[in-house]
Amino acid sequence: MFTEIKGLVEECGVFGIWGHKEATSLAYIGLHTLQHRGQEGAGIVAKTENGLTNHKGLGLASEVFDKDILENLRGDAAIGHVRYATCGGRNEMANVQPFLFNFTNSSLALAHNGNIINASTLKKELEQNGSIFHSSSDTEILAHLLTKSSKETLKEKMKEALNKIKGGFAFIILTENEMIAALDPNGFRPLSIGKMGRSYIVASETCVFDTIGADFVKDVLPGEIVIINDDGIEIEKYTENTDLAVCSMEFVYFARPDSSIHSVNVHSTRKEMGRT
Repeated sequence: MFTEIKGLVEECGVFGIWGHKEATSLAYIGLHTLQHRGQEGAGIVAKTENGLTNHKGLGLASEVFDKDILENLRGDAAIGHVRYATCGGRNEMANVQPFLFNFTNSSLALAHNGNIINASTLKKELEQNGSIFHSSSDTEILAHLLTKSSKETLKEKMKEALNKIKGGFAFIILTENEMIAALDPNGFRPLSIGKMGRSYIVASETCVFDTIGADFVKDVLPGEIVIINDDGIEIEKYTENTDLAVCSMEFVYFARPDSSIHSVNVHSTRKEMGRT
């Protein structure tokens, strides 16, 4: 509870879409819909013909993006973020998300809503093992945990990393091959899945689906990891040590009135998805 009280301003908004020819434009609309969750910075990373391409800046989404910028980001998948600073300095460009990491043969983009409460310990351990941080945001820790992992697939790397992180978080990751989302074991932060035709969307609030014309599918449950690619959607648990405890401020302050926070529907949702 203390962490929740201390972190009442830790709200950000995340959005991700896979498999839509207007993914970037829909990401912009999604960020505009989530603007109430953060007004200090906005960014989009899109999967374009030239690989993952990003644009971000300080201010509102309408101030950061224009028609020409969105056209240069045109692609069939994208993730976006609106920022309300928690860990890391305010009004610092280096801390505006999504973060984009370029490796020898691949790229990875990362957007995060929440707070990693063991960030200082993890950062110290990672730095002692050679990691170099380029921002003061705790979000970057996940990327370093992924690069240090010896697991073979990104999904398995994610599962390993998520079990090392403590706190309330919702992550969305984008690569050239897939989009992955994950929610903390207590479901402190809201995260929902929608669908538009054959395209899947992940967003901090369900009001986004109404705005872009998508259908609500389900809430991401505590401790779940969601993998979306051209083959469809796959949902797994990365931990069984879960206990639903949605932050009460989501109901009375952070979330828009037209968003649904389905904390009471966990068991029925599991049944609908074939879980017990």
